[in-house]
Amino acid sequence: MDESQILKGILESCVLHIISQEETYGYEIIIELAEAEFNNVIEGTLYPILTRLEKKKYIQCRKAKSLLGPTKKYFSITPLGQENLDNYLVIYKKTIDKTNQLLFNKEDIK
Repeated sequence: MDESQILKGILESCVLHIISQEETYGYEIIIELAEAEFNNVIEGTLYPILTRLEKKKYIQCRKAKSLLGPTKKYFSITPLGQENLDNYLVIYKKTIDKTNQLLFNKEDIK
């Protein structure tokens, strides 16, 4: 199985989590994902995710002039987005625990 198929389902929530930490913009999100070893995330992958999150009203965007270049879009999480992220984390943890129990020996899981 290709890693991108697995990542596709969780990347949106990873982006939402990054935004939940502090207001940020696209390039900073890409850098933080790269630091977490999500190395294949580029602008063409990120911006459709940001658009989906904004349409769902999970994030909001404000534009601000940059001292060094064009206007930047800064993203912050909304209360609805935080609620969605909190729910996702509960479901994700349960799913990972069940998957680990099925795929690996119980002694291997710590």
